[in-house]
Amino acid sequence: MLDSFFDPQSVAIIGASRDPDKLGHAVLANLLDGGSTGRLYPVNPKVGEILGLEAFPSVLDIPDPVELAVVVIPYGFVPGVLEQCGQKGIPAVVVISAGFREAGREGLEREMELIEIAQKYQMRLIGPNCLGVIDTCTPLNASFAAGMPPGGPIDFMSQSGALGTAVLDIALAGSIGFSKFVSLGNKADVSEIVLLEAWGDDPSSKVIMVYVEGVTDGQRFIEVAREVTRKKPIVAIKSGVTESGSRAVSSHTGTLAGSEAAYKAAFRQAGIIRAPSMEALFDYALAFAYQPLLDADRIGIVTNAGGPGILATDALERNGLRIPRLGGGVAQALSDYLPGAASVANPVDVLGDALADRYERAIKLLTNDPQFDVVLVILTPQAMTEIDETARAIGSAARSADKPILACFMGEDRVRSGIEILREYGVPNYPFPERAAGAFAAMSGYRRELARKTYLPPLCVERNPAVRELFDRVRAEGRVTIGDLEAWTVLEAYGFRIPQSRLAESPDEAVEIAEEIGYPVVVKIASPDILHKTDVGGVRVNLGSADEVRDAFDLMVYRAGRYVPGARIWGCQVQEMAPRGREVLLGMARDPQFGPLVAFGLGGIYVEALKDVSFRVAPFSEQEADQMIREIRSYALLEGVRGEPPSDHAAMVDALMRLSRLVTDFPEIVELDINPLMVFEEGRGAMAIDMRLVLAH
Repeated sequence: MLDSFFDPQSVAIIGASRDPDKLGHAVLANLLDGGSTGRLYPVNPKVGEILGLEAFPSVLDIPDPVELAVVVIPYGFVPGVLEQCGQKGIPAVVVISAGFREAGREGLEREMELIEIAQKYQMRLIGPNCLGVIDTCTPLNASFAAGMPPGGPIDFMSQSGALGTAVLDIALAGSIGFSKFVSLGNKADVSEIVLLEAWGDDPSSKVIMVYVEGVTDGQRFIEVAREVTRKKPIVAIKSGVTESGSRAVSSHTGTLAGSEAAYKAAFRQAGIIRAPSMEALFDYALAFAYQPLLDADRIGIVTNAGGPGILATDALERNGLRIPRLGGGVAQALSDYLPGAASVANPVDVLGDALADRYERAIKLLTNDPQFDVVLVILTPQAMTEIDETARAIGSAARSADKPILACFMGEDRVRSGIEILREYGVPNYPFPERAAGAFAAMSGYRRELARKTYLPPLCVERNPAVRELFDRVRAEGRVTIGDLEAWTVLEAYGFRIPQSRLAESPDEAVEIAEEIGYPVVVKIASPDILHKTDVGGVRVNLGSADEVRDAFDLMVYRAGRYVPGARIWGCQVQEMAPRGREVLLGMARDPQFGPLVAFGLGGIYVEALKDVSFRVAPFSEQEADQMIREIRSYALLEGVRGEPPSDHAAMVDALMRLSRLVTDFPEIVELDINPLMVFEEGRGAMAIDMRLVLAH
């Protein structure tokens, strides 16, 4: 689908220039210096020749077919040139020129014009406001980056062109190699979703590396990424996760949960490995690119220094990895070979005077031992250390082993040559044990993702007519909030268990209802304009007599009128007092990128105090609902502590699935809380006690 961007037989450079200070010159020079085998056609109406190539006044004057056009001209001329590209039948265009969406309202209008032209001629468009594209396999360097990066098994896309130039410069230093690089720019047409679809089947890459600031179609992003991660890992870093960072990306403020929670949930559901920093992004990608995947989490460590070995052990165990002791046979073989002072536990300490032969022996024994799935080799540059020879021994072992081997050569000046040798063998090196542990943890996370059963969330295609009728009536009345009494209609329609409840318009009616239900009861103010009832003293529980019910009714109506002047008061709701259970929260806030973001956590006052909440983007599967519940920090309370019975886990999963269906069926719901959902002991189910719901205007 995108072959014309990466392997074009002919390229037109619109805006090519003789001036070395112009971007049009840099792009043409890169195409020539990068070894492009396709025909190159500079386009510039003012000159007849550039860098030894015939120049043409416009693409329409080029006598041959053109497969790719690279546009590097002032923004005002871009629409006209793009129209000419369409007339020429060019299937792919890279617009490097800036001055579009990023430049404000007028720029956005110009960008919309580009999109219309591209759609008119069925052209694919990368950019505008981008660095360009690179393919080291073709080869093709249609960018203004400072040189052609070395080849490697990594596809890299970046929404930031400037960051892309920095990463490519790191690659030029020999630290990393790329198969393909794309600067997405404003993503007027080709987005990260389109590239993921294409790169999932790219035979030249083993891992996809992504820098993203935002996505436009969150649901489609999750769907595509979930499929791609079954084929190869995606390692991504997301910027703009803090409040200030979000403002830097977009002027829109986040919803209740904020963009960070939405992206965290989306990446997790899609199986994307999220890097917390640019450093980690490189660390993870290198491990996936140059080493086999993990089979399990048992790690053997070889070191010539006790301290770094201990640091590595601590870091690995903190990341959930295992450091098993050596088996008797391996331990004995090491004892027979190493000096008596050496440690044949795990880490294996070959001592500070170790030459390359000790490392080679220990690495061979650990890689051949089936109880180890991966080996970490730590080296500190001591007086007798054979750095280069040890690096070759590690590289040779890595080439013959069917399990990952990572290195940690600690230092800088003396170990530099050894690190270069490791690179030649494709062994990633990390300067500190903690960074190596982070890479192992990423590999372990991907292993678990592959082991997870594939599934499709349930489709939500039928809408409940009772809920539709209610929402239409509420909107017809000019309201967007749903009161308690109306909420029962929604909850019942979606199969939630709710307490017996009726509306009372007077104190005497409240008493009648209470006596029919049976004491004790709960009394709540009933008003579509008061969503947080406890803030106005609008909830009384455990009322055990007629006098208490009358007093509660009168006081609530008085307080509601006083504290919320003008609020519509329907009366009070009298409901069954739910049995004792554990209070949890089910909520939803509609995220602008991903849609319905469902939350789960302890309910009542705890959600505010602890902020211990997990999130998923709806719709999701029962497996993900189960994970949501288990990943909150306070899950142990739901399992039962100090003799308390466990809460009904299956009922919580069921409630989350019903909520997922509801908020997917009705996209006009922008905010919803069921707080609390009272969860009883295992086997007794759960009951929705209170709900607030807000519709879109």
